[in-house]
Amino acid sequence: MFIGSLFIVESKAIWGRAARQIMVLVILSAVVAVAVNALRPDRLPLVGDWSVAARITTSTGERMDISLDEAEKLFFTDAAVFIDARSEEDYARGHIQNARCLPWHEMDLKFMGVTEALDLEMLIVTYCDGETCELSHDLALFLRDAGFVNTRVLVNGWTLWQQAGLPVESGMPPAQR
Repeated sequence: MFIGSLFIVESKAIWGRAARQIMVLVILSAVVAVAVNALRPDRLPLVGDWSVAARITTSTGERMDISLDEAEKLFFTDAAVFIDARSEEDYARGHIQNARCLPWHEMDLKFMGVTEALDLEMLIVTYCDGETCELSHDLALFLRDAGFVNTRVLVNGWTLWQQAGLPVESGMPPAQR
């Protein structure tokens, strides 16, 4: 009986010590994670806006996203060029009216044809489809690196544009406008 009681007491002590060690490891891991995040140039925000749009930034931290309302105003005043980063097949099924087609995966083949007539200061709005689609962000960053300093991203652009009933068209891209 005494040996059984001793085993139970010792077992509780072992589990208690293990629980304390686990807590220390979890706290230490959290401290190390916060420290590493603070040292990264592209650190994740610990508080604030965690939306997909808020994460679309330049290397200097400038937000590149644009709201649907802003995009709509730019469209109807012809103040921006819209560029679809999706595949030609997706573009052909439907796209923002007068948008240019520059599929991210065909950048090396189509970049010059799509951008040669554009002024480097021209406002460019890139878009793709889906909250997590990164093609438009990658395209906007590439365009900035190529000298187009005024690029923005309409997150989930194709879906939002359609849902808002804004002008769309379909068909293969003509010779770039």
